[in-house]
Amino acid sequence: MPRIRAASVAEHRSMQRAALLDAARSLLSEGGTEALTFPALAERTGLARSSVYEYFRSRAAVVEELCEVDFPVWAADVSAAMERAGTAEAKVEAYVRRQLELVGDRRHRAVVAISASELDAGAREKIRAAHGGLVAMIVEALAELGHAQPRLAAMLLQGVVDAAVRRIELGAAEEPTAIVDAAVSMALRGVRG
Repeated sequence: MPRIRAASVAEHRSMQRAALLDAARSLLSEGGTEALTFPALAERTGLARSSVYEYFRSRAAVVEELCEVDFPVWAADVSAAMERAGTAEAKVEAYVRRQLELVGDRRHRAVVAISASELDAGAREKIRAAHGGLVAMIVEALAELGHAQPRLAAMLLQGVVDAAVRRIELGAAEEPTAIVDAAVSMALRGVRG
C-alpha cells in the first residue's frame, strides 16, 4: 500500500495530481510535447508508471487539465494588467505587453508546447475556447477605439502577439525586449488605424 502524505486520501490524491501537473509543465517547457510521457511523469514525481494512469487516462487528458488550470491563471494576469491601464489604447498595450512578458514563464512555455502538438479533438477545443476567452478580453477596448469589427480586430491583434511569441520562443537574433517593443508598436499603430 502506498504511503499517504496528507491528512486524508482526498488531499493526498489532490497533492499527487498537482505534482503530476507540475511535472508535466516542466517536461513540456524543457522538451516540448515529445518529452511529456507517462514514464517521464512517473520518474519526475516518484510514482510508479501504473499510478500515473490512476490520475490521467492519456497524455491528452494531462494536456486538457493543464489547459483548464493554467489558461485561467495566465488570462487573469493579462486581465489584471489591462485593468490597471487607464485608456483603451493603454489596455491594448497592456494586453500585448503582458502576454509577451509571460513568455519565459513555465506555464506559458507549457501552453505554447501544448498548442504546437497534435492533440485529440477535446484538447484542441479546450485550447480554442481558452484562446477565445483571451481574445474576448480586448474586444471592448477595440470597440472603444472605434473599430467597426472589434472581434475581427482582436483576432488579428492576437495574431501579432502569437507571431511575437514564436519569435521570442525561437531565440531570434533580436533581443526579446526589441520583439516586445516592435509588437506593441505594431499593435498600437494598427488599432489607431
